[in-house]
Amino acid sequence: MKKYNVKNYIRYKEDILKSIKRIKKKPLFSDYTAEELNVLFLPLVENIARKFSTSQQASGVMSIMDIMQAGSVGLTLATGRIDFKTLAESEDQEKSLKSFLAKRVRGHIRRSIDINRADMRIPEHKLNQIRKDNGKDKKMVEMFFNSIFLSIDKLNSQNEESFVNQIPDTSEPYNIDIFNVYLKSLLNKHLNWDESFVLNKSYGLDGPKWSAKEIAKALEINGVSAYVRVSELKKQAVTKLIDNVDHSQVIDYL
Repeated sequence: MKKYNVKNYIRYKEDILKSIKRIKKKPLFSDYTAEELNVLFLPLVENIARKFSTSQQASGVMSIMDIMQAGSVGLTLATGRIDFKTLAESEDQEKSLKSFLAKRVRGHIRRSIDINRADMRIPEHKLNQIRKDNGKDKKMVEMFFNSIFLSIDKLNSQNEESFVNQIPDTSEPYNIDIFNVYLKSLLNKHLNWDESFVLNKSYGLDGPKWSAKEIAKALEINGVSAYVRVSELKKQAVTKLIDNVDHSQVIDYL
């Protein structure tokens, strides 16, 4: 990729498409050469690379093209480590292979960014620990959103005479209208329309709470398992909020 830059990025994309078309489709991934696998999964590398921030603080001197090149190196190393025997036992070989390659491409990009970020380097095991824990801040955000949205399902599934509902709430009261408006602003900023709609109506941010069947009907989700899809959307939305909302935005409500 060294011969490409931002100005001729279109030529790079065209070259990749031409190279992929030249590769004949084969029944098994083990039938492809390492070079062919590298070409086939270059679009995956770009997709992963574009999820990394290119601000100076985040990636140091690395541009998007540098990050893509680092990802390509990671892809080349990963294709040499594929265990085709284990892959053959997978029910969905393509999904398993993409997951295997993506994890290693992402890791190689992160290491490249860490190396190029600054003169002072944090040991990699410490960086991994930081990413894994994300400190106590993420735990606070997780507790905040889970207690608001996902606990609704648990309470609704319990009997009304459950001892949980008989425990008095001794916490300091807050203005529910202002709180709901604030929650809606977070939903609109970080979620797509369907995800925002599901949480909005499940919690009753701008009116009475809706049942899962009512939400499914409004979203035109049909079938006997429509409520399951609503539940999946709710969990997906909460996960996205936990990943994107900073703890400082919710700490006043904890």
